[in-house]
Amino acid sequence: MRTQNTEYRMQKLENRSPFSVLCPLFSVLCLLFFNAGCENVSKPEMSLAEQVDKLKQEKTQLKKQIEQVKSENEELRDQVQVLSSLPEQVKGENLYRLQRIKISGYTNLYDKDKDGKKEKLIVYLQAIDQDGDIIKATGDVDVQLWDLSKEKEQALLGQWHVKPEQLKTLWFAALMTHYKLMFDVADKIDKFEEPLTVKVTFTDYLTGKVFKEQKVIEPR
Repeated sequence: MRTQNTEYRMQKLENRSPFSVLCPLFSVLCLLFFNAGCENVSKPEMSLAEQVDKLKQEKTQLKKQIEQVKSENEELRDQVQVLSSLPEQVKGENLYRLQRIKISGYTNLYDKDKDGKKEKLIVYLQAIDQDGDIIKATGDVDVQLWDLSKEKEQALLGQWHVKPEQLKTLWFAALMTHYKLMFDVADKIDKFEEPLTVKVTFTDYLTGKVFKEQKVIEPR
């Protein structure tokens, strides 16, 4: 009986037309296509009203930017007018007071972690005006450490650059007014037994002048 039922089913499948097999598949594909179309329809483009609102916002932002630029231009115009009316004796370089730099006597190598090795170079730098007073100047600093007893190719032990934004954070005005610059020399000096030379170059950002100074430091 089972054999007859199986043969009947096989014969029924053979008698089915290809169209009857493909029809459900085609229906499924149509359904998927229709759903995809609905998703696209559900995400309409920006409406005209929304576009108008966006343009209004951009216009408002541009107006604010224009007003800010106008305000800045007016301030600059006022500054130019004031500067142009200054007497000749206070214009140009006479308006700025930096005359020289000085490397303080406290500049030396220091053992900061108390392990018996001097691993830090501390440079105490002062900017001095025409009256001999110490002032806070704006500029960048280049520091070099030399061992002038060595051959030319080996004499430069280390060099560092301090930017203006770093320099202003190193200003101290307590017992002694100065810039305190600290550099790591642990990998540059094994023993500090002979005099070394510290060279400093200060570039003044207001006048463009370059000031140079050097100092011999000795073991203590």
